[in-house]
Amino acid sequence: MSLKDGLILEFLAEHDLELPAKPLYKNLNRHGHKIGYSTVRQRLNELEAHGLIQRVGEGGYYEISDKGRAWIAGDLEADDLE
Repeated sequence: MSLKDGLILEFLAEHDLELPAKPLYKNLNRHGHKIGYSTVRQRLNELEAHGLIQRVGEGGYYEISDKGRAWIAGDLEADDLE
């Protein structure tokens, strides 16, 4: 897990959004978070692999999962990740 992972998870949870990578990148930067598009794409893949986000439909949209919400709340340890 990286610091950017927490940023992405918190942003998705706080705003209750379902977004593809490019709009997520643009909105993160719009809200003052300096993160590159390639970093967002890479971190989304990693977060999905750990079950912290999930794809919504077939359009490449992502939302935070229940497991991701538990991570933010501090209810999960690193050992609990897949």
